Amino acid sequence: MAKTTKTKAKKFKKNIIFTTLSLGVIVFVMYAFSTYFLEIYNIYKEKQDLTKEITKLENEEEKLESEVQKLKDPEYVARYAREKYSYSKDGEYIIKLPEEENTD
Repeated sequence: MAKTTKTKAKKFKKNIIFTTLSLGVIVFVMYAFSTYFLEIYNIYKEKQDLTKEITKLENEEEKLESEVQKLKDPEYVARYAREKYSYSKDGEYIIKLPEEENTD
């Protein structure tokens, strides 16, 4: 009977060691997966943000290219300078009107 008690004690110790190691491996694997998942999620969010920024910059580029094309036209430049900087032709008078406020 003493042998069976020792055998049971050895099996119990082996089971505890195996269970502890198994739990350790499971916790490590879960930690590794969660770390990789968070890294992938952060990269995904960064990609979305950069895609939005690219779209915004492309729209801005289109507006600037349009403005460049307009500025190549001397008539547009003259009209723009008169409106923006209150330049006038000989014999013209400048009358500034108050700008309307949007009440949207």
